[in-house]
Amino acid sequence: MSDIRIETVDELEAIYGTPSEASIVKESAIITDEYRQLIEASPFVAVASSGTEGLDCSPRGDQGCVVHIHDEKTIMIPDRRGNNRVDTLRNIIEDPRVALLFLIPGSGTTLRINGQAHLSIAPKLLKSFEEQGKPPRSVMVIEIETMYFQCARAIMRSKLWDAASHVGKADIPSAGKILAAQTKARADGGIDAEAYDAAWPGRAAKSLW
Repeated sequence: MSDIRIETVDELEAIYGTPSEASIVKESAIITDEYRQLIEASPFVAVASSGTEGLDCSPRGDQGCVVHIHDEKTIMIPDRRGNNRVDTLRNIIEDPRVALLFLIPGSGTTLRINGQAHLSIAPKLLKSFEEQGKPPRSVMVIEIETMYFQCARAIMRSKLWDAASHVGKADIPSAGKILAAQTKARADGGIDAEAYDAAWPGRAAKSLW
Protein backbone atom coordinates (compact mmCIF):
# COMPACT_ATOMS: atom_id res chain seq x y z
CA MET A 1 0.00 0.00 0.00
CA SER A 2 1.42 3.36 -1.00
CA ASP A 3 1.27 6.04 1.66
CA ILE A 4 1.12 9.82 1.32
CA ARG A 5 1.32 11.46 4.72
CA ILE A 6 0.05 14.84 5.81
CA GLU A 7 3.13 16.37 7.42
CA THR A 8 2.14 19.96 8.26
CA VAL A 9 -0.84 21.85 9.64
CA ASP A 10 -0.90 23.92 6.45
CA GLU A 11 -1.35 20.74 4.39
CA LEU A 12 -4.09 19.60 6.74
CA GLU A 13 -5.98 22.89 6.53
CA ALA A 14 -5.66 22.90 2.75
CA ILE A 15 -7.61 19.64 2.68
CA TYR A 16 -10.21 20.36 5.38
CA GLY A 17 -10.62 24.11 5.10
CA THR A 18 -11.81 26.24 8.02
CA PRO A 19 -14.41 25.19 10.61
CA SER A 20 -17.92 26.60 10.45
CA GLU A 21 -19.11 29.37 12.76
CA ALA A 22 -21.15 26.86 14.79
CA SER A 23 -18.01 24.78 15.38
CA ILE A 24 -16.33 27.78 16.98
CA VAL A 25 -19.06 29.56 18.94
CA LYS A 26 -20.20 26.36 20.70
CA GLU A 27 -17.02 26.34 22.80
CA SER A 28 -17.31 27.52 26.41
CA ALA A 29 -14.93 27.86 29.36
CA ILE A 30 -17.76 27.45 31.87
CA ILE A 31 -20.76 25.18 32.33
CA THR A 32 -23.71 26.94 30.73
CA ASP A 33 -27.31 25.98 31.52
CA GLU A 34 -27.49 23.95 28.30
CA TYR A 35 -24.23 22.10 28.97
CA ARG A 36 -25.35 21.45 32.54
CA GLN A 37 -28.37 19.60 31.16
CA LEU A 38 -26.15 17.43 28.95
CA ILE A 39 -23.83 16.55 31.83
CA GLU A 40 -26.72 15.67 34.12
CA ALA A 41 -28.30 13.46 31.43
CA SER A 42 -25.17 11.38 30.87
CA PRO A 43 -24.56 8.14 32.83
CA PHE A 44 -21.36 7.36 30.89
CA VAL A 45 -18.12 9.18 30.14
CA ALA A 46 -14.77 8.15 28.65
CA VAL A 47 -11.74 9.77 30.32
CA ALA A 48 -8.52 10.20 28.33
CA SER A 49 -5.25 10.84 30.14
CA SER A 50 -1.50 10.80 29.57
CA GLY A 51 1.46 9.73 31.67
CA THR A 52 5.04 8.54 31.46
CA GLU A 53 3.87 5.03 30.54
CA GLY A 54 1.70 6.29 27.68
CA LEU A 55 -1.90 7.19 26.92
CA ASP A 56 -5.08 5.80 28.45
CA CYS A 57 -8.79 6.07 27.76
CA SER A 58 -11.00 4.63 30.45
CA PRO A 59 -14.80 4.27 30.74
CA ARG A 60 -16.71 5.61 33.73
CA GLY A 61 -20.37 4.84 34.37
CA ASP A 62 -22.83 5.38 37.20
CA GLN A 63 -26.51 5.35 37.94
CA GLY A 64 -27.98 8.73 37.16
CA CYS A 65 -25.30 11.24 36.14
CA VAL A 66 -21.73 9.92 36.10
CA VAL A 67 -20.17 13.37 36.51
CA HIS A 68 -21.23 15.71 39.29
CA ILE A 69 -21.15 19.50 38.92
CA HIS A 70 -19.52 21.41 41.78
CA ASP A 71 -19.60 24.87 40.21
CA GLU A 72 -19.49 26.43 36.75
CA LYS A 73 -15.78 25.56 36.38
CA THR A 74 -15.47 22.35 38.38
CA ILE A 75 -16.78 18.80 37.96
CA MET A 76 -16.19 15.66 40.01
CA ILE A 77 -16.16 11.92 39.29
CA PRO A 78 -16.26 9.44 42.19
CA ASP A 79 -14.00 6.48 41.45
CA ARG A 80 -16.30 3.46 41.68
CA ARG A 81 -15.15 -0.15 41.85
CA GLY A 82 -13.13 -1.38 38.86
CA ASN A 83 -10.18 -3.56 37.95
CA ASN A 84 -7.68 -1.75 40.21
CA ARG A 85 -5.24 -1.12 37.36
CA VAL A 86 -5.58 2.62 38.16
CA ASP A 87 -4.09 3.56 34.77
CA THR A 88 -6.06 6.81 34.61
CA LEU A 89 -5.39 7.74 38.23
CA ARG A 90 -1.67 7.08 37.89
CA ASN A 91 -1.58 9.28 34.80
CA ILE A 92 -3.38 12.13 36.56
CA ILE A 93 -0.77 12.15 39.33
CA GLU A 94 1.95 12.44 36.68
CA ASP A 95 0.12 14.72 34.23
CA PRO A 96 -3.11 16.51 35.24
CA ARG A 97 -4.41 17.01 31.69
CA VAL A 98 -7.59 15.05 30.90
CA ALA A 99 -10.20 14.95 28.14
CA LEU A 100 -13.76 13.69 28.64
CA LEU A 101 -16.32 12.41 26.15
CA PHE A 102 -19.90 12.06 27.42
CA LEU A 103 -22.50 9.74 25.86
CA ILE A 104 -26.23 10.18 26.42
CA PRO A 105 -28.35 7.07 25.72
CA GLY A 106 -30.77 7.71 22.87
CA SER A 107 -29.21 11.04 21.89
CA GLY A 108 -26.88 11.79 19.01
CA THR A 109 -25.34 14.71 20.88
CA THR A 110 -22.11 14.09 22.75
CA LEU A 111 -20.18 16.48 24.99
CA ARG A 112 -16.45 17.04 25.25
CA ILE A 113 -14.56 18.61 28.15
CA ASN A 114 -10.83 19.32 28.44
CA GLY A 115 -9.31 20.28 31.76
CA GLN A 116 -6.87 19.75 34.60
CA ALA A 117 -7.55 17.04 37.18
CA HIS A 118 -6.41 16.05 40.64
CA LEU A 119 -7.42 13.26 43.01
CA SER A 120 -9.03 14.00 46.38
CA ILE A 121 -9.52 11.72 49.40
CA ALA A 122 -11.08 14.38 51.63
CA PRO A 123 -13.30 12.39 54.05
CA LYS A 124 -16.38 14.64 53.69
CA LEU A 125 -16.11 14.53 49.92
CA LEU A 126 -15.83 10.73 49.84
CA LYS A 127 -18.79 10.49 52.22
CA SER A 128 -20.91 12.68 49.94
CA PHE A 129 -20.54 10.15 47.12
CA GLU A 130 -21.48 7.08 49.14
CA GLU A 131 -23.61 4.44 47.39
CA GLN A 132 -25.14 1.56 49.31
CA GLY A 133 -23.02 2.54 52.28
CA LYS A 134 -19.77 2.37 50.27
CA PRO A 135 -17.78 5.54 49.53
CA PRO A 136 -15.40 5.76 46.56
CA ARG A 137 -11.72 5.43 47.37
CA SER A 138 -10.99 8.73 45.63
CA VAL A 139 -12.72 11.49 43.69
CA MET A 140 -11.41 12.97 40.45
CA VAL A 141 -11.76 16.76 40.61
CA ILE A 142 -11.55 18.46 37.20
CA GLU A 143 -11.08 22.18 36.58
CA ILE A 144 -12.64 22.90 33.17
CA GLU A 145 -10.58 24.65 30.51
CA THR A 146 -12.97 24.25 27.58
CA MET A 147 -16.12 22.36 26.68
CA TYR A 148 -18.32 21.93 23.63
CA PHE A 149 -20.90 19.60 22.15
CA GLN A 150 -20.06 17.29 19.27
CA CYS A 151 -22.43 16.97 16.32
CA ALA A 152 -24.44 13.77 15.94
CA ARG A 153 -22.86 12.43 12.72
CA ALA A 154 -20.70 9.77 14.40
CA ILE A 155 -23.66 8.43 16.40
CA MET A 156 -25.87 8.52 13.31
CA ARG A 157 -23.34 6.68 11.15
CA SER A 158 -22.68 4.01 13.77
CA LYS A 159 -26.39 3.57 14.62
CA LEU A 160 -25.21 3.28 18.20
CA TRP A 161 -28.64 3.44 19.80
CA ASP A 162 -30.47 1.48 17.09
CA ALA A 163 -31.47 -1.85 18.64
CA ALA A 164 -31.55 -3.45 15.18
CA SER A 165 -27.80 -2.86 14.82
CA HIS A 166 -26.83 -4.10 18.28
CA VAL A 167 -24.31 -6.95 18.35
CA GLY A 168 -25.46 -10.25 19.83
CA LYS A 169 -23.49 -11.81 22.69
CA ALA A 170 -22.81 -14.90 20.59
CA ASP A 171 -21.21 -12.78 17.86
CA ILE A 172 -18.24 -11.58 19.92
CA PRO A 173 -15.87 -13.36 22.32
CA SER A 174 -16.81 -13.24 25.98
CA ALA A 175 -14.46 -11.97 28.68
CA GLY A 176 -13.84 -15.57 29.70
CA LYS A 177 -12.85 -16.59 26.17
CA ILE A 178 -10.45 -13.66 25.87
CA LEU A 179 -8.82 -14.46 29.21
CA ALA A 180 -8.61 -18.16 28.35
CA ALA A 181 -6.86 -17.37 25.06
CA GLN A 182 -4.43 -15.01 26.80
CA THR A 183 -3.49 -17.57 29.47
CA LYS A 184 -3.67 -20.89 27.59
CA ALA A 185 0.13 -21.28 27.52
CA ARG A 186 0.38 -21.30 31.31
CA ALA A 187 1.44 -24.48 33.06
CA ASP A 188 -1.92 -24.71 34.82
CA GLY A 189 -3.80 -24.54 31.54
CA GLY A 190 -4.94 -20.96 32.10
CA ILE A 191 -8.31 -19.47 33.00
CA ASP A 192 -11.41 -21.59 32.42
CA ALA A 193 -13.62 -19.54 30.07
CA GLU A 194 -16.95 -21.12 31.01
CA ALA A 195 -16.28 -20.94 34.75
CA TYR A 196 -15.21 -17.28 34.52
CA ASP A 197 -18.25 -16.26 32.47
CA ALA A 198 -20.63 -18.16 34.74
CA ALA A 199 -19.25 -16.48 37.87
CA TRP A 200 -18.94 -12.97 36.44
CA PRO A 201 -22.56 -11.70 36.74
CA GLY A 202 -22.78 -12.57 40.42
CA ARG A 203 -19.31 -11.18 41.14
CA ALA A 204 -20.09 -7.94 39.33
CA ALA A 205 -23.42 -7.49 41.13
CA LYS A 206 -21.64 -7.67 44.50
CA SER A 207 -18.87 -5.22 43.55
CA LEU A 208 -20.51 -2.35 41.66
CA TRP A 209 -19.79 0.09 44.45
